[in-house]
Amino acid sequence: MTARQYDDLDNSALMQLARRALSRYPFAAEGKLSLLCRSENATFLLEAAGKRFALRLHRGNYHQRADIESELHWLNALRETGIVVPQAITDCDGQAVQMLTLADGSVRYAVLFDWIEGDMPTTDVDPRAFQQLGHITARLHQHSKSWQKPAGFQRIVWDHHSMVSPQSHWGDWRDAPGLSQRDHHTVEDVIARVGHELATFGKDPARYGLIHADLRLTNLLLHKGETRVIDFDDCGMGWYLHDLAAAISFVEHHPRAADWVDNWIKGYEQVAHISDEEMAMVPTLLIQRRIQLLAWVGSHAQTEMAQSLGPQWADHSVRLCHRYLETTELPVGA
Repeated sequence: MTARQYDDLDNSALMQLARRALSRYPFAAEGKLSLLCRSENATFLLEAAGKRFALRLHRGNYHQRADIESELHWLNALRETGIVVPQAITDCDGQAVQMLTLADGSVRYAVLFDWIEGDMPTTDVDPRAFQQLGHITARLHQHSKSWQKPAGFQRIVWDHHSMVSPQSHWGDWRDAPGLSQRDHHTVEDVIARVGHELATFGKDPARYGLIHADLRLTNLLLHKGETRVIDFDDCGMGWYLHDLAAAISFVEHHPRAADWVDNWIKGYEQVAHISDEEMAMVPTLLIQRRIQLLAWVGSHAQTEMAQSLGPQWADHSVRLCHRYLETTELPVGA
């Protein structure tokens, strides 16, 4: 194992930390707190003062305070354009990011957000739901390309090395459960080809900039005809069309995946044009994302998400790698 597990604290310890963070919000004193999910972070539902809030408790050794504050700067700027995104709630001292020191001296950060209403679409919905996903993603990209970032802005970098190298942010893809060692050479061949393709493609500002980086259906909310976006925790610098690859995260092997990709592109082009050069890179970005997720599953093997993927998920990943190497088809689908 080359990357730390997503978190080494149990639910009880996380709940205690969450209550410490909420002590800075007088209105939360009598509120009801419950754990919603654990993934990269722990997310809690707070019901207090007749309202609902989402408390995000960051895991250690991932984001610095400046990273989180930069995320909140982007969210504030997006709201000014009319895009509905979470809003951080400041504490009694006007701070949006809480710093919590543990007994061993390590630090955790927490942010309390207002609750955003909406229904989360799933892969069982009409494929045209991906048009909404592509449409809102294009709006985010338009903003990213025109927004003047404040001084000191810093976010995580998503490039070839940080996604699929042995030192990637999420660990080594070789740690993925169920991945046979005999298939390592296939994945290595794909990584070499992807690296060459992306080095040639480059990082021109027209194709590489601030992205959500995890904008899939689980981070999209639909409410009274309005599309809303949540969970910007992984936002950072990357190729804009990585957001297309992220849109079908974990389900690239689904029989309907190619249709989802087509609909995402249709929705995107209702707002912004995708150049021929970018379209040519879609297969490369799709397979890079799948290998990145192999690393994530390896370093997050105890999470509910990783365990829900089933025993054949790594085999499907290798199959898609072969498709990328041996055909001109998109590396998605059954």
